[in-house]
Amino acid sequence: MQDQEIIELLQQVKTIALVGASDNPSRPSYGVMAYLLAQGYQVIPVSPKLAGQTLLGQPVYATLAAIPQPVDMVDVFRNSEAAYGVAQEAIAIGAKALWLQIGVINDQAAELAQQAGLRVVMDRCPKIDISRLGLER
Repeated sequence: MQDQEIIELLQQVKTIALVGASDNPSRPSYGVMAYLLAQGYQVIPVSPKLAGQTLLGQPVYATLAAIPQPVDMVDVFRNSEAAYGVAQEAIAIGAKALWLQIGVINDQAAELAQQAGLRVVMDRCPKIDISRLGLER
């Protein structure tokens, strides 16, 4: 995905489901979630282990399907093998975009999501791109 497409995506997205959320402040998913919240996005953490708790003031859900509202983008902090299943879930809930974090590379997941009409970003981090592209609020 080209920079201009990433800019448009990040400007259009309001609600982000963060799959693989962690309550450990040293984990990248925690820092990215805190940053995205500070940037004004609504971030919904998804973690079966933490479901029913709150993380950075947000209720945690076990699955994407459990989220009781529409989600614009699914940000994936899971391993590459798990990305295909997350892509299937993202399609099922009607997400508009699938973002696979740095190191999360799954061409089959990307192709599945693209064929279903989702915009796909792979092996990148929205926190890095927001800063790099001058989109900080």
